[in-house]
Amino acid sequence: MSSALVTSTVPGLAPRQGKVRDIYDFGDRLLFVATDRISAFDWVLPEGIPDKGRVLTQVSRFWFDRLDVANHALSLDPTDVPLPAGTDVDALRGRSMVVRKTEVVPIECVVRGFLAGSGWKEYQASQTVCGIPLPAGLRQADQLPEPIFTPATKAETGHDENIAFEVASTQIGSDLAEKLRELSLSIYSTAADYARDRGIILADTKFEFGLIDGEIILIDEVLTPDSSRYWPADRYEPGQSPFSYDKQFVRDWLESTSWDKNSPPPQMPPDIVTRTREKYVEAFEALTRETFPWR
Repeated sequence: MSSALVTSTVPGLAPRQGKVRDIYDFGDRLLFVATDRISAFDWVLPEGIPDKGRVLTQVSRFWFDRLDVANHALSLDPTDVPLPAGTDVDALRGRSMVVRKTEVVPIECVVRGFLAGSGWKEYQASQTVCGIPLPAGLRQADQLPEPIFTPATKAETGHDENIAFEVASTQIGSDLAEKLRELSLSIYSTAADYARDRGIILADTKFEFGLIDGEIILIDEVLTPDSSRYWPADRYEPGQSPFSYDKQFVRDWLESTSWDKNSPPPQMPPDIVTRTREKYVEAFEALTRETFPWR
């Protein structure tokens, strides 16, 4: 197991940093570097999860290859952009994606097939999710009668905020909003069917899209354990929060500490780091039926 890469470095270039990705601009192309940073409760933790960025990149690669949808991915070879002399290419391998630059659509396209997370909280209060009425009597983690599209605002830091479809239509135009809803629901359905055949439930996910000359392009990460809620089907039991393939170990550990969530979070114990890495790798291998190359 390699050490965690918390911050990437390309000599002479300053990246635009998200919670996980460092993005380097090379004109009409971008270099996306998925670091091993991990966030919880709107804080980026002091240490990373080794190879987490590689898992995210390789899962995205798998889905970009599998889905019949135009996407921004050009290459997983970081040397396909003109890297400056002295760049540590080995540190970037496996976690980098060279992509086309697009005009980013400023909403998150969320699809929910099960009642979980913020949707469950809203349902308990109003029997709705993002204003969409749902049947009475649903339990936590119940499958919805049909998947629903619940857009959200983009946030570089903190939480994305759920918005009504009508609000999204006002922001980006009703025609584009309708197309993104239809496309998002279609991709979710395809991915959920595939995952279910492999013993995995895709509870919900979020997509991002861009435009190139008016064409809708799937961008950023896609159907990863960071952007999606994956549950092992053999451990799924509605009425409670299911075991999931993601950073649940980290959240559960933080909840068990005295951390107040308003100050920098504490250091993660080594066993939490190790077990969280194992869950990310397990998600990759279960979905792709490939052996993780950096085991």
